[in-house]
Amino acid sequence: MKNLSETIRKEIVQAGSCCGSSSCGSETLSLISDNGYPPLYSTIKSTSSDITLANHWDHLLARSGVKRNEHLIEPGLYTLGETTKDSPVFVSANYTLSFDALRSALTGIDAYILVLDTKGINVWCAAGKKTFGTDELVRRIEAVKLHDIVNHRLLIVPQLGATGVSAREVRARSGFKVEFGPVRAADLPDYLKTHQATEEMRRVNFTILDRIVLIPVELKHFLPILIALIILSLLGGFIVAAAAITAILSGLVLFPFFLPWIPTKDFSTKGFMIGGLMALPFALNAFYSMTDEAMWLRFGWASTYMLIMPTITAFLALNFTGSTTFTSVTGVKREIFSYVQKMAWLFGIGIILIIVLSSMRLLGGM
Repeated sequence: MKNLSETIRKEIVQAGSCCGSSSCGSETLSLISDNGYPPLYSTIKSTSSDITLANHWDHLLARSGVKRNEHLIEPGLYTLGETTKDSPVFVSANYTLSFDALRSALTGIDAYILVLDTKGINVWCAAGKKTFGTDELVRRIEAVKLHDIVNHRLLIVPQLGATGVSAREVRARSGFKVEFGPVRAADLPDYLKTHQATEEMRRVNFTILDRIVLIPVELKHFLPILIALIILSLLGGFIVAAAAITAILSGLVLFPFFLPWIPTKDFSTKGFMIGGLMALPFALNAFYSMTDEAMWLRFGWASTYMLIMPTITAFLALNFTGSTTFTSVTGVKREIFSYVQKMAWLFGIGIILIIVLSSMRLLGGM
């Protein structure tokens, strides 16, 4: 930072926590031009590439969905290493996982990180919501006086932010050229050698590890239901409760784990398949355990499992599209219109069948 520029001198006027995160330090810089004119005032914060134990704990909480809206840092401009007016400028979201992934990948690289206010949402999701977008990027460039801090006019933006950022409009409004970097921050050191992304750098991979880390936050959303079902099983409805828990866990755990290997393209049909497989043992148990019942009644009770369980799993599988990087808005909308109504019908028929069969058992003493 002592080489920030030859014409701008630095004065540290404040120290302490600036952003509520251990990801950054606090240095308020008074940028004073040497031509005698009134100074430009801006706040530049410093950070490092080190990921501390506190950062890892923050990541664990974020991955688990704990205090979801608190994993953020203050938007603005950050320096990494000994920056100069020719140092590259990277753009990131103010979600701690996004920011930390970027800064940790830039070990040994002197750079600026321009953090946009995405309300604590990651780059890809924020781009879809347009909070990681053209307007916010232009506004942040002006707010930090980036024109006066760097000589060049180049911004390196994450590839997954492309849906929210119009490179042409940013250049027209700010004078800065947008260059979309690789998908993964880890590829940035190699990318900076040529500023050309290879095909592998552009490829979005959704590996088994990428999918597994999403399971805890998905489970958290349905934790009250799971607890209620466990209580239900303790009160005597063990088989039904176990079936419901199995259907939910199939959609939240088994589906993301086996996602690439389940046939068909649509998430909904994938969910129906894995849900059907998990429902089959319950259906067979219902059919063969009711030896004193009429054949059609045994078939009816078995059918309730085959109607309801796959539907629950399929719905949760469809919901998982929002956690993946290879679905499109149009594709998700098509699935919703194609399958949600069918899910509702199947689930409704299953519930009606349960009511009818239960009523007949009570009325007929079956």
